[in-house]
Amino acid sequence: MFRGAYNLSTRTKVQFIETVIREHPLALTAADFPLVHHFAPGLYARELHVPKGMLIVGKIHKHPCISILSKGDISVLIGEDIVRVQAPYASVSPAGIKRIAYIHDDIVWTTVHATTETDIEKLEHDLTAETEAEYEEFCRIAADEARKCLS
Repeated sequence: MFRGAYNLSTRTKVQFIETVIREHPLALTAADFPLVHHFAPGLYARELHVPKGMLIVGKIHKHPCISILSKGDISVLIGEDIVRVQAPYASVSPAGIKRIAYIHDDIVWTTVHATTETDIEKLEHDLTAETEAEYEEFCRIAADEARKCLS
């Protein structure tokens, strides 16, 4: 790693790893993995298929969602710890979460979101942030809107 890494926040470490991965000439993006979209009234589920041996970093989630590992075996960042989990596994992911995971065996990972939107590009924008700065701006705007509602 690099000198002083033990003093960095978990989020900063994940961002550093993501930068290293993206700069690697053989790096893959989410577009390289099969993704299946499911819609039901008021719900959107995003099902990601990732083969074993991959190290993946997710985007920052703007809202809480349900996460389901329906197939496979992964080591994934949960809170401040890397935890090995095997399917079946489900949890509620809080807003602001950014996951990093090593895939021990092929996985199917699904996140379920409350929304009526069906446009995939708009969903991507509404549900996730690419950077910490984008997420902080989203939180600032949401807090401003909440204050307006109370006035």
